[in-house]
Amino acid sequence: MSTNILMPALSPTMTEGKLSRWLKKEGEEVKSGDVLAEIETDKATMEVEAVDEGFLAKIVVPDNTENVAVNAVIGILTEAKGEKLDAPKAAPTDKSSETPAQPPKETPAPVAKTAAPAPNHEDHDRIFASPLARRMAAQAGIDLSKIKGSGPNGRIVKADIESQSSGAGAGNIPASPEAALAPQPAAPKPAAPAPVLNITAPHKKIPNSSMRKIIAKRLAESKQTVPHFYLTSHMDIDALLKLRADLNAKSPKDGPNSFKLSVNDLIIKACAVALRRHPNVNATYTESDIFQYDDVDISVAVAIPDGLITPIIRKADQLGLAAISAAMKDLGARAKSGKLKPEEFQGGGFSISNLGMFGIPEFSAIINPPQSAILAVGAGEQRAVVKNGQIAIATMLTVTLSCDHRVVDGAAGAEFLATLKTIVEDPLSLML
Repeated sequence: MSTNILMPALSPTMTEGKLSRWLKKEGEEVKSGDVLAEIETDKATMEVEAVDEGFLAKIVVPDNTENVAVNAVIGILTEAKGEKLDAPKAAPTDKSSETPAQPPKETPAPVAKTAAPAPNHEDHDRIFASPLARRMAAQAGIDLSKIKGSGPNGRIVKADIESQSSGAGAGNIPASPEAALAPQPAAPKPAAPAPVLNITAPHKKIPNSSMRKIIAKRLAESKQTVPHFYLTSHMDIDALLKLRADLNAKSPKDGPNSFKLSVNDLIIKACAVALRRHPNVNATYTESDIFQYDDVDISVAVAIPDGLITPIIRKADQLGLAAISAAMKDLGARAKSGKLKPEEFQGGGFSISNLGMFGIPEFSAIINPPQSAILAVGAGEQRAVVKNGQIAIATMLTVTLSCDHRVVDGAAGAEFLATLKTIVEDPLSLML
């Protein structure tokens, strides 16, 4: 019996990707959980794990193949080495088919059985379930023998465990918040012919990666479809810098409890506290409703060699400064090495983009849909200011809030910035 290995959907918006390289060779044994290949998505290079065990009988899509459609057959797995292959078949559209093992919030593509025989009498006592379904059932304390599988030949799959965990009708629950909020695709319009550039000057041609293409597409869509408006505030950060220095001085020199806070860590915490007080900024617009998020999940822009990625500090308002600092260092390092998991960079209700470390005094950022706001943070610099009628020198920070006017009205954005300014200029409130 052979199994088609399909191109997985590693994010709700992914329609195609690049198969960067296979980590298994034809004829090699494959165990459940083994990493089969690396797929370059719109955000990062992700590892694809095997669901079933067997042998990689055939690689259908070779290394460095671009524009591989989701659900396309990329390889074939057999139960026995040297087993005769069935002809590759298209992926089933039935949602009950099996999916590769990914984090529970994601919706990877199914693995289609091409020649699954009906169970015989010898299998009467055997429970047919995918490895992913077995793991999920064990974690949830669910008895597999009491579940009727909806997969091929009654096999228990991920959807059956989710349905059992959340009650009847769970099959109608969206696979992830991002998928639920994603706009439905409009009827396709005839594509305008791409302009032909006649570049005669000496140049070097660098092919666009999948990430670069998607970044270009989404940023263009955001600017064209989201009504941006901008609010700028100047904040005195001398007290914040003093708090940072005092706290860093109290850190153990080494060991698991040591830390070194950055200005960005304190800005993340300040934004989280302000968002908790202004939930209308921590929201998403749809045609029928505005979704205000219960959790304060902040996406933080991180530059990587091929573009930009936004790892998420989850429930940032509930974390201490040291915890935020540790999480940011870990996520940033793994972002640059392409090792983030999908749930670590997909989602979030608000973004921060900080270019202060590059000496940029101020800028405005493009909103990251479906979020409704992003804060652009510049460099702190000493400026002449007026305090109590006297000219003084203060370290000032300029921030610009980009807002989706469909969700965040001018007054709402201004109130959020006013709260943020109060927190930043009186940072001891972060310790309460």
